[in-house]
Amino acid sequence: MKLVESLLKSPNTSMFDVEQIRADFPILKLKIDGKPLVYLDNAASSQMPQPVIDRMTKYQTMQHANINRAVHYLSETATAEYEKSRHKLKNFINANEEREIIFTSGTTDAINLVAHGYGRKFICSGDEIILTTLEHHSNIVPWQMLAEETGAKIRVVPINDEGELLIEEYKQLFNKHTKFVGVTHVSNALGTINPIKQMIEFAHARGVPILVDGAQTAPHMNIDVQDLDCDFYTFSGHKLCGPTGIGILYGKAILLERMQPFKGGGDMIASVTFEKTTYNTIPHKFEAGTPPIAAAIGFGAAVDYLSSVDLSAIEAYERNLINYATEQISHIPGIRIIGSATEKVAVLSFSVDRIHPHDIGTLLNQEGIAVRTGHHCAQPVMQHYKVPATTRASFSFYNTMVEVDALISGIQKVQKVFL
Repeated sequence: MKLVESLLKSPNTSMFDVEQIRADFPILKLKIDGKPLVYLDNAASSQMPQPVIDRMTKYQTMQHANINRAVHYLSETATAEYEKSRHKLKNFINANEEREIIFTSGTTDAINLVAHGYGRKFICSGDEIILTTLEHHSNIVPWQMLAEETGAKIRVVPINDEGELLIEEYKQLFNKHTKFVGVTHVSNALGTINPIKQMIEFAHARGVPILVDGAQTAPHMNIDVQDLDCDFYTFSGHKLCGPTGIGILYGKAILLERMQPFKGGGDMIASVTFEKTTYNTIPHKFEAGTPPIAAAIGFGAAVDYLSSVDLSAIEAYERNLINYATEQISHIPGIRIIGSATEKVAVLSFSVDRIHPHDIGTLLNQEGIAVRTGHHCAQPVMQHYKVPATTRASFSFYNTMVEVDALISGIQKVQKVFL
């Protein structure tokens, strides 16, 4: 209990009222088989606060129409609200221009956009693409598909047993054939925070562009793409208190203008004849068809909500949560923590001797505790640690120390059942 008290008295969290925040999330009042929901699957998808739900409902009930082109009131209103969200996202990550913000269906869609729109145009046979062992499958498979199509080669940065990238080996992978780097900012499986700025500077010194997968960063840390100087940055709405089916790709305007469209259809064109199509300007060149308008507006509302809480306070509070959880779980016999990087977000992956992760997840669910089990779409990470899967507890700013205690108690109950 002394540890809990000392963590809660941290200067950065002294004004952080987690109970007031929890009151904004109606789903946290849910009970599972009569037990309070303990939601610890935030790395997969976070929950949505009432202001975001209300904003989407307002659009659906009072503003719904297709955007662009039409001149009637509802269409003009919907278009304005959609573009207002683009403006909010631009400010959220400190992009230089609104046209550098491309709405996508999520991080996976955004990475595919770059792989096709940039990669198919500029990467050729014999070229090399650098990825890392920590990547989510969505930042591996599109590049493999491109490599198979073009004859390019994938090179991979290894990790140490703490789950940290071997930066010197990253540097050694560069040569005259290196044409692109794709790297996660934060590992979804381990929570490791990579030294992104250092990696970007090294790549740029060699004239190599870099894409950063920020899906696990945006909910936990401030992002400044101008300070990072990344060429592309992407994340999804549903991991930062917003709806599913929406995300963004940030790209430097000079690169987006040179890229070819990934999808063809309405609104990504300036003119169409059967002889020739002229493409629209950015960002519209990459936003074919009717977008998820309500989700985009909800995404903007989620950014408003997180900004009102203050990401710096969130980061400090979550650091206390993960430190406490790591300390408590390390006292349980038979537990192996997978990934112990010095710099990490609030993700705790672990295995329990002689108990399959799926069994752990099933029994924890009976206690009302939601965790993720499996390979987390990060099989190269599992292969490094020689495990088929892990149990992953991922925390958000609305989780509490009491919920950490519930997790620890739940794991001990699971051990009693199997051991």
